[in-house]
Amino acid sequence: MEFWNTILFEMGGKPVLLIDLLSAVFGLTTVFLAGRNSKYNFYVGYLYTALLFFVFWQKNLYANLILQPLSLGINILGQYRWSHPKIDEETESGDLKVSMLTWPQRGAVVVILAVLAAVWGWVMSMMGTHWFVGDVRPDPLPYLDGAVMMLILTAQTLSALKKWDCWIAWLFVNIANLTLYLKAGLVFMPIVSCLYLINGIWSLFTWYKLYRKETGA
Repeated sequence: MEFWNTILFEMGGKPVLLIDLLSAVFGLTTVFLAGRNSKYNFYVGYLYTALLFFVFWQKNLYANLILQPLSLGINILGQYRWSHPKIDEETESGDLKVSMLTWPQRGAVVVILAVLAAVWGWVMSMMGTHWFVGDVRPDPLPYLDGAVMMLILTAQTLSALKKWDCWIAWLFVNIANLTLYLKAGLVFMPIVSCLYLINGIWSLFTWYKLYRKETGA
């Protein structure tokens, strides 16, 4: 772990480690490729997931730590769905079309997300304070950490299904992550989150154009 924790430079008096820089580069590459409708984003995503596991382990952000194996499964699902669409879902080139959730589906997603975020936040608040005291350090921001986890799972799942709505979810994720990193005292990652936010806004419009082109809407 010492190699990954090599300090490259400092920002605002905070050290930026090698693993921080690598995870930022791989993460930005993944979302950039996804925003450009490239299925290769999944291959980069596998490496990104592995790097994030170690990053969150060091920061004691347990909800996001547990998220990584789930993210890996969603990544595998996404790679399969993008490459193996049903007959009525494929473009002329054989790829999965961009689609949208209906309004009832969006309402259901919001309700489910809110309930799961509250439940998971409570679970994280018990870790290190009431459960496994002395063995696990308490999560500094359990409810925000839990909310970010559920938002990310939602965004990733919608991305795997190639739903335009995923970029709405990613916008909330980026804003929540920005808040989380600032409250955790980080300096480098909030800058990265701003880059994610810019890419998310851009991708929101590019995927909408794809949706109209592919569906004739």
